[in-house]
Amino acid sequence: MSQTLLISGPPGCGKTSWILKRVQAHRGPCGYLRLAGYPDEGLAQAPDGGIDLAYLQDQCPRLLDLADLDQALAPRPEHLLALIELPQFQPPTESGLGGVDRRVIPQLEALHLKPDEHLHFGRDTALPRQDTLDFSSLQAWERNLAGSVWDPASLSSFWFELVNGAYGDVYRAKALMNLPDGRAFFCNWMVSQEGSQFLPLQALAPPDGRPERLSRLVVQGKGLDPAAIEVTLADCLLSQALPHSFPSA
Repeated sequence: MSQTLLISGPPGCGKTSWILKRVQAHRGPCGYLRLAGYPDEGLAQAPDGGIDLAYLQDQCPRLLDLADLDQALAPRPEHLLALIELPQFQPPTESGLGGVDRRVIPQLEALHLKPDEHLHFGRDTALPRQDTLDFSSLQAWERNLAGSVWDPASLSSFWFELVNGAYGDVYRAKALMNLPDGRAFFCNWMVSQEGSQFLPLQALAPPDGRPERLSRLVVQGKGLDPAAIEVTLADCLLSQALPHSFPSA
């Protein structure tokens, strides 16, 4: 039997990690959709830009992209586990499907998706609670880095500075970064966790020339200094004029 789950919760609570475990444990086909969510008073949502989908599809290459209209119109495979991720700051006022944010219903209907169950981090006991934070204010900043390549030493220094307050109080940071040897890394950090994750993507073929695959940086926090981040980025990214050293695909 197919199942569609809507998973909501605040930034960094573990939605994508929980979804990955469910996908890896499911023996049948799986699909994923990330909704943008809605800002709240003083709380800005961060545009993901496809980072979570790219990471999940790298870990589970057969994962279906449920945002694809062709997938929405095609017959769904049997025993499909469809997982919908929704960033949501405040707990729902009702439990179960009654608590689904009504604003997302038209988006789901357009993709022929109807949740069978709604779970929210910080409310439902089926989900872990340890990383669920309450935010009183939250800014968001993001940068498209497609075609950009990082100097490895500079990336390490920049990320350390970023998560340790050099550009404001950062609560959440995630990114896909390209390195000169053709590899790409998923970088992930949350203030409630110890240390950062730097996970190499396995399914991406090395680019032939400068990479045009998805590369992006998303930051959420308070008192952010985007201008300072931009200046540092300019020093960390390899010049477009330099010859590349990428291996051929």
